[in-house]
Amino acid sequence: MKVAAHPRRGLGRGLERIAVRATRWSGSSGAFTIAAGIIVFWLVSGPIFGFSDTWQLVINTGTTIVTFLMVFLIQRSQNKDAMAMQLKLNEIVAALEGASNRLIDVEDLSEEELQVLHRHFKALVAKARSDASLTQSHSVEDAEQRHRHKQQRQRAEKPRASRTRSQMRAGS
Repeated sequence: MKVAAHPRRGLGRGLERIAVRATRWSGSSGAFTIAAGIIVFWLVSGPIFGFSDTWQLVINTGTTIVTFLMVFLIQRSQNKDAMAMQLKLNEIVAALEGASNRLIDVEDLSEEELQVLHRHFKALVAKARSDASLTQSHSVEDAEQRHRHKQQRQRAEKPRASRTRSQMRAGS
């Protein structure tokens, strides 16, 4: 399926470019060096301005503005990264045979629905611990089906095994 791209236009696209550049730059060594230099300059200028209220206000205002803007840049970056990661995981789930497609877009479920899934997967872990193979994997549906099949097979084999033992005792 081909998804049509809707590129941003005008102001939205310009703001996105600025945000991407600012995010990349703010995480660079150069940005850290400049920030450290500003702090050193501010400290050195303290005696010149007599450590006045205005001198303190300058750094407080500057750091408040930068912090305010960085909160939005960081959140934007995390939202984009989370969405990209989720899309990659959705692609893997959709492509794997036997994987539960119910887990695609699981991030859109309510917290209560996520708790139900969490309890279900905890139960799968408990079942997997009893498996002989540590590498066997289960989708939600397949795990339940395999577990029921295993239990049925064990029930069917149990009477046969006890009959065989009793026959062996009778024959000796």
